[in-house]
Amino acid sequence: MVTPAFEADALASLDSLYRTALRLTHRPADAEDLVPDTYLKAFRAADSFKPGTNLRAWLFTILHNTARNRARDLSREHVDVDSEAVERAAGGDEAALSSIHVDSPETLLLRDTLTPDLQAALDALPPAFREAVWLRDVEEFSYAEIAEMLSIPLGTVMSRISRGRRLLFDRLHHLRPAHV
Repeated sequence: MVTPAFEADALASLDSLYRTALRLTHRPADAEDLVPDTYLKAFRAADSFKPGTNLRAWLFTILHNTARNRARDLSREHVDVDSEAVERAAGGDEAALSSIHVDSPETLLLRDTLTPDLQAALDALPPAFREAVWLRDVEEFSYAEIAEMLSIPLGTVMSRISRGRRLLFDRLHHLRPAHV
């Protein structure tokens, strides 16, 4: 049974879950589907949540598991392609290109919050590093919480964060003009 207090505490993480879902999916529509699925699973399993533990980390674990399951399921599905749309986009049809992707207000806010260079550097990271760095440096989860969320050893989390930060630093350092 979902109590009003549990519901309020869980919904307080909505923005963070959405930002992370967007990082995982790279598509606002997919992130907008992933977050409600996460809450649905969390509310259905509310009785299994242990009071006194970290609710936010529990929700992020559900989010990551749901995203992983979706990605696995999608990789098995047949994909239909609209050949005409692809040809129009390949031909430089601006109307076709603009109709392919529409940014949500959350995406625009997040893009404005991060500098373009940082946004590009983050997006260029391999997914495993990007995910670990995002959860640690933006969402501020502990290494142990991230290890539990991603179902990987603590040492792997530490390594991914260290390597991800190094890659970010290298990418951003190369963008700076040399001091004269």
